[in-house]
Amino acid sequence: MNSEVLPCGFCTPPSKRSSITSQNSDAIPAKNDDLTSSNTLRNLSKMVLPPLGVSAYNYNHLNSNGWIISPIHSKYRYLSTWFIMDLASTIPYEALALMFTGKYKESISYYLLGLLRFWRLRRVKQFFTRLEKDIRFSYFWVRCARLLFVTLFLVHCAGCLYYLLADRYPHEGKTWIGAMNPNFRETSLWVRYISAIYWSITTMTTVGYGDLHANNTLEMIFIIFYMLFNLSLTAYLIGNMTNLVVEGTRRTMEFRSSIEAASSFVSRNRLPTRLKEQILGYMCLRFKAENLNQFQLIEHLPNSIYKNICQHLFLPTIEKVYLFRGITRKSLLVLVANTKAEYLPPREDIIMQNEVASDIYIIVSGEVEMIDYESEKEIVVGTLQVGDMFGEVAAICSTPQSFTIRTRTLAQLLRLNNSTLIEAMKFRQEDHVVMVNNFLQHNRKLNVASAGDWRIENADRDGELFKALHLLNVAAAGNSIFLDKLLKAKLDPDVCDSRGRTPLHEAASRGHEECVILLLNHGCNVLLRDLNDNTALWDAISAKHYNIFHLLYNYTTIQDPHIAGDLLTTATKRNDIAVIKDLLKCGLDVDSTNLHGLTALQVALTTNHVEIATLLIAYGAKTGDLNGNTISSIFAARNQHFVQVNKKRGNDSKFEPSCARINLFKGYPTSSNTFDKNSTGRLIRLPSSFEELQVIAGEKFKVNATNLTIVNEEGAEVDSIQVIRDNDKLYVVDNSI
Repeated sequence: MNSEVLPCGFCTPPSKRSSITSQNSDAIPAKNDDLTSSNTLRNLSKMVLPPLGVSAYNYNHLNSNGWIISPIHSKYRYLSTWFIMDLASTIPYEALALMFTGKYKESISYYLLGLLRFWRLRRVKQFFTRLEKDIRFSYFWVRCARLLFVTLFLVHCAGCLYYLLADRYPHEGKTWIGAMNPNFRETSLWVRYISAIYWSITTMTTVGYGDLHANNTLEMIFIIFYMLFNLSLTAYLIGNMTNLVVEGTRRTMEFRSSIEAASSFVSRNRLPTRLKEQILGYMCLRFKAENLNQFQLIEHLPNSIYKNICQHLFLPTIEKVYLFRGITRKSLLVLVANTKAEYLPPREDIIMQNEVASDIYIIVSGEVEMIDYESEKEIVVGTLQVGDMFGEVAAICSTPQSFTIRTRTLAQLLRLNNSTLIEAMKFRQEDHVVMVNNFLQHNRKLNVASAGDWRIENADRDGELFKALHLLNVAAAGNSIFLDKLLKAKLDPDVCDSRGRTPLHEAASRGHEECVILLLNHGCNVLLRDLNDNTALWDAISAKHYNIFHLLYNYTTIQDPHIAGDLLTTATKRNDIAVIKDLLKCGLDVDSTNLHGLTALQVALTTNHVEIATLLIAYGAKTGDLNGNTISSIFAARNQHFVQVNKKRGNDSKFEPSCARINLFKGYPTSSNTFDKNSTGRLIRLPSSFEELQVIAGEKFKVNATNLTIVNEEGAEVDSIQVIRDNDKLYVVDNSI
């Protein structure tokens, strides 16, 4: 059975179609013209899918005349279903009887066989169903024609049946038509048909005018059932017409309701006029563009079809954007598959100033303004045209938006999420490098490092120099996310400026720990020095960023075992006591040697830095290689220095020459009769003389100061204040016990 072709704009039949193969037979060739006529929505809607889980399905029964997937051949399938009824409804039984008998016969059997013609109404129903699905015709008018046909057909049937009752009634004068015209059988057939249709229509639409009414019981019964049937028919017609009218005005009613709700919301909350215009403008545009933005449709399609649609619609636009020039097609397809289209009305704020943007936008049509707010005044700093991109600076650099982005005219935009862009940059390292280079070249005058002490000047200079300075700016600003993108784009992490400072110097001096970790992971040189001979370690400890210092120190000791001595000797040469104290507090060995084998104490004695030498000795610097005269001269010079300082201060306050602290305990641990395990020690500042220390010990432990001995942890007797170091443990032994 051949099928009619239903044209449709959604499907374009291919000129060639591969033949369907099976497991046990050869492929059957197909004709191009037949496939073109059969590959339609009508045929696709009549598909019978094979059973689930069947891997080897036999398609040998298919021919080129149809695209019906069925386990039974289409011809045999039709013969076993509706062929008998279709044949019976088309046979002219009265004509056959007249042909074979020569007489025209009228009997109940022929009438019953004639009723089989009503079976052909099924074909009429299928015809209207196909018309409703055909996009060449208006659904509204096809539906109205279908309802009109149903009404006229029922009116015709009712009129014919009503006349049949009058014609077969034995008393002609007691029928509805006989009462009006006693010799109605002699009247023309057309007049009788018009009278029956007139009665049927007046009875269906009203309760009748009374000119044609029932005159016998049989007619009354028929009219009763006919009027009851009319109630159902009227409800069917009214319901269908109501649906058609309401469906045509539904969107308009919803739009009016949303506009009224928005107006009420604006009035109730006293929003400014500009916001009211933006809200109403957006709602009006959404109503107009609801049929244009078809993502609600295509999102329900299979993923492969969805990607192909996006590729066809958006790929030509995206590949022209500056950021994506030169990247591979695979990365472009990743971006295109996650792109969304939006329509925005004029004066619509897209991204607010100082907002962390989560999307990137590409202008397909219209214009967009960049607005800066200064003293509550709006200043238009630029206009973006078709093909421009905005939001990428905030996305790539992870910084707040510098300007407010607002539509100037009706605009169509492509929206791309930041996570999709980051995923595309991770997809291929080569594309990552290309996108970062495109971004840096396009944004030469971009000021990323708002925390920096310098800016990029002469932005039109060599591109590599610009990239290097940009890397320094990003490290100084502490933007670890953008710094990671730049380093992955193979920018040199050891690049330096005119002062010799590297990105590690900038990050360490400003306390950007995440940036320091990124630079270390990308193999930067920790030992590089600037023009002031400072390393990143020195900048970190000078700025008191102890976590960064420990991180760099642990990393550097693997490369340079003399780094502790170099730091201490450098601080000693510069006479920087604060840095030396911080270094010692961070756990550096006071006796560490530099590359030349010198300790900080030796450098302090050579440079005559008495205070530093005293501090180093107080922290336990070894003095074994120094003679006694040198030690005595150090402390003599120290005491003389303190005397001079006191004189300059006017002797109005007592100046302590030492800030060292010691721990005093009563008794010695090896002597059980003098040492009390349950007693607590005393933490005191180291006095200026040994006699003063004895007096303090006597007062603390209630013993006679002239009859006590002070020993160290090794049990050696201490008789001079000069050999006591910071944090020493001393034990007071009472000689009278």
